[in-house]
Amino acid sequence: MSPISFKTRFAPSPTGFLHIGHAASVWTVWEDAGQSPENFLLRIEDIDQTRCKPEFEQSIYEDLAWLGLSWKPPILRQSEHFKDYKNTLDTLHQKGLIYPCFCTRKEIELEILYSATAPHGTEGLIYPGTCRHLSHSQQTEKMNASIPYALRLDTHKAWSHLSTHQLYWHDRIKGKQETTEKLLLSSLGDPVLARKDTPASYHLCVTHDDNLQDISLITRGKDLFFSTHLHRLLQELLGYNVPEYHHHPLLTDNHGKQFSKRNHSLTLRDLRNKGLEVKTLRNMILHGNIKELLV
Repeated sequence: MSPISFKTRFAPSPTGFLHIGHAASVWTVWEDAGQSPENFLLRIEDIDQTRCKPEFEQSIYEDLAWLGLSWKPPILRQSEHFKDYKNTLDTLHQKGLIYPCFCTRKEIELEILYSATAPHGTEGLIYPGTCRHLSHSQQTEKMNASIPYALRLDTHKAWSHLSTHQLYWHDRIKGKQETTEKLLLSSLGDPVLARKDTPASYHLCVTHDDNLQDISLITRGKDLFFSTHLHRLLQELLGYNVPEYHHHPLLTDNHGKQFSKRNHSLTLRDLRNKGLEVKTLRNMILHGNIKELLV
């Protein structure tokens, strides 16, 4: 693959300040891009308009500049592509592959609690399919009653719709991977592709955006490894290109816990304000020696 055609990307969400785990991830992406801005794209995943803030987006640019990174413009912002995501959902709807789910999270948990089995997938409890078999009139009645609903992919129907049942993708660490219906149902069930307050899910958006931007290599944390099987299914349903993947190890704290915004992890903004040198931070991450930063 020529350097000119090769593209990878870093895609943070402006829902908080970037933390030390993001630094480890973006430097991995940068290395995969050959440390070339021509191969490195920046995407702002701001689909969640309730949690995304302008100050967090501005901080992303400042943090990446501090880390010494630059990228090829333009920057793709998901909030500018709502129409594209809706069109993608419409395509799946026209194929009869999505259905409205009116269950609340509590109702789903209770149904699973009282069922004979309580299936767990890679993203938590597997949805038991309560609304999958509602008739069109039942769906319409609930919609007319203004009952909130999410749109789920009917994974079994989607798999049956495929012209081939041999789906593969390649991970740079684990090698060739096969996506199967059994794996999809056991790990993700019928995943949500859109909600009332979020016009499209992470899964739908990134699959669409990676194809739109002609991404050759997707570098991201190993926590998203099983999600790639769903993305591979969506690629096949929508006629998208299939990129290569690199699911890298996650940086963890002294207790083995993954860094996250929810846990108020040590932010790059904090480190920058404390005067830490980027070279020092990078050496700490490369050698797995970040304990002194966590004191």
